[in-house]
Amino acid sequence: MSSQAVVGSIEAVREAVAKARQRGRSIGLVPTMGALHAGHVSLIRAARHETGFVIVSIFVNPTQFAPAEDLSRYPRPLAQDLAICAQEGVDLVFHPDVEILYPPGFRTFVEIHGLQDLLCGASRPGHFRGVATVVLKLFHIVQPDIAYFGQKDAQQARLLQRMVRDLDVPVQLRICPIVREPDGLALSSRNQYLDPDQRREATALYRALQEGHRLVEGGERDAAAVQRALAERIHTTPGAVLDYAAVVDAETLQPLTRLKGTVLLALAVKFGATRLIDNIQLHVDS
Repeated sequence: MSSQAVVGSIEAVREAVAKARQRGRSIGLVPTMGALHAGHVSLIRAARHETGFVIVSIFVNPTQFAPAEDLSRYPRPLAQDLAICAQEGVDLVFHPDVEILYPPGFRTFVEIHGLQDLLCGASRPGHFRGVATVVLKLFHIVQPDIAYFGQKDAQQARLLQRMVRDLDVPVQLRICPIVREPDGLALSSRNQYLDPDQRREATALYRALQEGHRLVEGGERDAAAVQRALAERIHTTPGAVLDYAAVVDAETLQPLTRLKGTVLLALAVKFGATRLIDNIQLHVDS
């Protein structure tokens, strides 16, 4: 990849997009915070397959971190990220400074009430306000035909779908499957924070979700029973501290009493200072 394919200004992005459209190319956007891994690569490849001009944004968004969270230590291996983008044939990398997206005096934010304060939003106040705001800004800057996100961040995906629908944003969202390590751990940029013992025990999230899945396949329709099974698996895992175990409607994210329709089983678990999330989505006959 040439250095000209990495830009930091809004004007440069819009100019590149305009030229791509003049050549008849559709635009795919993969928004990231960098520290790219195979999960991000799967999104880039989906965009490469479906669109003619692929843009990856690399921006560690400060507005989605609470004061006590890991903004300062969030990994920023830019050279490695750019090498991955080059290898995957990305056409343009948008890597702006904070002042570009949040100029002095910035005070406009996007909120999705009824979805942003549940699950991860309950323990990370303001997180989804920051996510929705930066993603809407990226949509306005890039004006992609299709934008690509991962199912691992299931609540984020649901909020963004709602935002796009409510605000009539002319973009299609592709929610791509979770990419996992061979032992089941969902890929995340935060996995690198785990020490060897924590890394070994972190597979408990996927094992718990599989256990919940087996219960449902076996006929269990009581949401509380499935939720207890998820929580108990985490409680018996050394070093694991449960943030939440949730059994919710996949669209509304509201807790269920009886399982029916599309159901999301979701977990958030801390190992030391590292918070991991995972989920599976099930289609349940009543």
